[in-house]
Amino acid sequence: MSTLTLLRRRFLLGVSSAALGLAAGTSRAASLPKEWDVIIVGGGTAGLPAAIFSARRGARVLVIEASKQIGGTLFLSTGQMSAAGTEMQKRQSIQDTPQMHFDDVMRISHKTADPTLVKLAVFNAAQTFDWLTANGLKPLPEHPVLGLAHEPYSARRYAWGKDGGMSILEVIEPMALAEEKTGRLTIQRGTRVRELLTKNGTVVGVRAEDDGGKMVEFTGRSVVLTSGGYASNPKMFYELSGHKQYGNASYPYSQGDGYTMALAVGAYTRGAQNYVCGSPRIMAEVDEPSPPDTRWQTYPERRAPWEIQVNANGKRYLAEDNLSVDEREHLLTKQPDMRTWLIFDQAIFDKAPKGIEDWDQAKIVEAFNRHPMFKKADTLAELAAKAGIDATNLQATVAAYNAGQKSGKDEFGRKHMPLPIAKGPFYSIRQQGFSITSAVGIAVNDKLQVIRKDGSVIPGLYAAGEILGSGQTMGSSAVGGMMVTPALTFGRLLGQQLVPLKS
Repeated sequence: MSTLTLLRRRFLLGVSSAALGLAAGTSRAASLPKEWDVIIVGGGTAGLPAAIFSARRGARVLVIEASKQIGGTLFLSTGQMSAAGTEMQKRQSIQDTPQMHFDDVMRISHKTADPTLVKLAVFNAAQTFDWLTANGLKPLPEHPVLGLAHEPYSARRYAWGKDGGMSILEVIEPMALAEEKTGRLTIQRGTRVRELLTKNGTVVGVRAEDDGGKMVEFTGRSVVLTSGGYASNPKMFYELSGHKQYGNASYPYSQGDGYTMALAVGAYTRGAQNYVCGSPRIMAEVDEPSPPDTRWQTYPERRAPWEIQVNANGKRYLAEDNLSVDEREHLLTKQPDMRTWLIFDQAIFDKAPKGIEDWDQAKIVEAFNRHPMFKKADTLAELAAKAGIDATNLQATVAAYNAGQKSGKDEFGRKHMPLPIAKGPFYSIRQQGFSITSAVGIAVNDKLQVIRKDGSVIPGLYAAGEILGSGQTMGSSAVGGMMVTPALTFGRLLGQQLVPLKS
């Protein structure tokens, strides 16, 4: 196991940076030079490529990172990428083009993704992917593939390394540290940018707070916001998207600082209408936001459904064997509080394949005695009361399903119905839809310049990465690789374009 992979696992377990032996992120910010060519706010998926390529072109680059470690959401990301026309595809004789990639993204997103940003991303994605593989990234042996847990592409262009986002970080972190050793790049950890400095409407620098509470100002010819999203800030999550943040599984530094600063200088946001929750999870706690605990397997291609799913009103809302994850996620988003309950009886519990892959059957049985999302009762009315769903509707829903199961004609068109839900005890498991990323993003143009609502540019200010929001690069659907790859690509492009090449 690599050192970075070990750090990721410890990070996920909540071990402190100090315990990991990471850089301490001292209060040396006050001693740094005050003038820079490029100031990058956030040392993650987009910020590191921006820093690497800016420094390689001879710029004096300052990265200001709130955490005491660089990498951002790569510590938690699955690192799934998509690119058309890569060297890996050519070696496997896969016929693919950026235009095909663009067409797929717009098809899967139902034309809700921003075509300008999608085109910028996919027509430059192959160079990004090839840069990573040339420097040591090793996709899994069977890659590229059509898709995984998302709607499939029309060509095999989807790939990632064995350690997810950490596979990417293992490639780009050494390159960033190498630039730091040359003196062209400085990474200031443990420092949080609080404000953008402006002069006559142009962004000219930042005001930052180091880990000692000291405020320091830096000026730069260009300021790049790669500070991530807002998914760990429930208040901002609701204000921007109009939805509650039910889950607590995002990068803890995704507090939306970049949004606050950009909006303060005239920027605006896009993509709220494209919010869609992810596939449901069993949460650990009733309180919100809750960390996810585990997942009942509701992907019908992996485990055909034996249970039904109902909403808080006790009503079914989908054919549980619908193979389209996109349709299932959109339907779940429309349900009250984005919650769904699995309903089944003892015969199904005894005969169906195990629903939780990483739990043995004894643990699942025990969950009905201790877990807040697992309920068991002798009657459907009693089960509904325990689970918090409408009892009358639940009984009618089960009766309708049983009639369809008997006749072979389900009202939602479900085909796989091996058993009725007929005899107690009855069981329910509550699952929750939620998001780990940010749908709403700061608006930019095709040069990644932050813009006002009238389309005018805010001079000196650029943005890339999750701060642009999934609603712009993926639209209202989960499109494979269209978060990580655009972040890497836009960071690389900014690094190559912001500063004239110096000899």
